[in-house]
Amino acid sequence: MDRKKSLLLLTAVAAGTTLYNLLKPVKSNVAVVQGFQKEKYLGEWFEIARMDFHWEKNLKNVSASYALNDDASIRVNNQGYDMVKDRYKQSIGKAKFVRSQEEGALKVSFFGPFYSGYNVVMVDDDYRYALVFGENLDYMWMLSRDKTMPEDIKEKYLAYAKRSGYTTDKLVWTIQE
Repeated sequence: MDRKKSLLLLTAVAAGTTLYNLLKPVKSNVAVVQGFQKEKYLGEWFEIARMDFHWEKNLKNVSASYALNDDASIRVNNQGYDMVKDRYKQSIGKAKFVRSQEEGALKVSFFGPFYSGYNVVMVDDDYRYALVFGENLDYMWMLSRDKTMPEDIKEKYLAYAKRSGYTTDKLVWTIQE
């Protein structure tokens, strides 16, 4: 294949990939919280545990703050302290409801038009503790309004995550100081 055809093929593949990522729906096959109350969910949450991934590697004191934007989307401010690089790390994003604001199915983006699933699958009546699944089994977070979580809530969330197919022994328990 000559250079011109190779370049055209590469361009077509890149364009197709970009279009797919822009247009693909964020799907959730998990049961999310019904009767979700976004006003009660807004505010600061502390990460108790997570399935580790690149952005959060080596982070402690991880928190997420959610605030309402003027366009009804939710401003997401994730931050934590990188113990290896000895500095704070922050990422600002935007979350939108996938279907209805009364369902805990959201999509979140930190990189322009690219969204990932953010599914609130369990939350207590007072919105003090939450279990969040991503769009696949690689993403899961246990969140609390405090830097700790009662053992009975932890066990309840772990049992649900296991029943949902998560390998909970791979969880990283976040250091909160």
